[in-house]
Amino acid sequence: MPRTRIKICGITREQDLHAAVNAGADALGFVFYPKSPRYVTPARYAELARALPPFLNTVALFVNATEDEVRAVVAAGPVALLQFHGDETVGQCARLASAVQRPFVRAFRVKPDTTAVDLLESEAQYRAASAWFSGLLLDTYVDAYGGAGKVFDWSLIPKELAPRVVLSGGLSVHNVTGAVAQVRPFAVDISSGVEASKGIKDARKIAAFVDAVRAGDATTESLTHHESQSS
Repeated sequence: MPRTRIKICGITREQDLHAAVNAGADALGFVFYPKSPRYVTPARYAELARALPPFLNTVALFVNATEDEVRAVVAAGPVALLQFHGDETVGQCARLASAVQRPFVRAFRVKPDTTAVDLLESEAQYRAASAWFSGLLLDTYVDAYGGAGKVFDWSLIPKELAPRVVLSGGLSVHNVTGAVAQVRPFAVDISSGVEASKGIKDARKIAAFVDAVRAGDATTESLTHHESQSS
């Protein structure tokens, strides 16, 4: 079984960057949305980026950003992936990604009335619109940009889509083992669930979260082995 990838989002301090790397995170997210408590400027990102080790993915999160704003971030430091988390249309996401020649993920804010068909259709639209599209990040819909630490109904995610999505929204050390075992996503994304306060990460929570994800992987592997023996 492939292991679930882990993204720690909302990095604002060098010590938090090191804590996430040391715990085994695959990707770090940096928020370029001025209204967020986890906002970093391109200049601040350039400082943090100096501490990045090789072979670690960096994700730049934008909310309704202009092309100039995206270009400024990409010029400031290494950016492996763009994450669009606002009201951007399919066409706008495609154009911004093409302008800076970077792949992107699109946040889909899941509502109570969202259906499996909605998720599949959205993925198909983005994939048809841009060769730079990497996948959907599923977050919880609230009246703001971001999941606000709330969980949505994971059973809405169709099994054929799950291996390609990034699961977000209300994840914590207490529920991520079950989330990984139930959904079997490609990756999980957490921000507030590993914080001491807004924008300030807790190294122990990060390490515990990574351990909980690995426990979910072990559960999934055990279930898959059992299913293969039963068939």
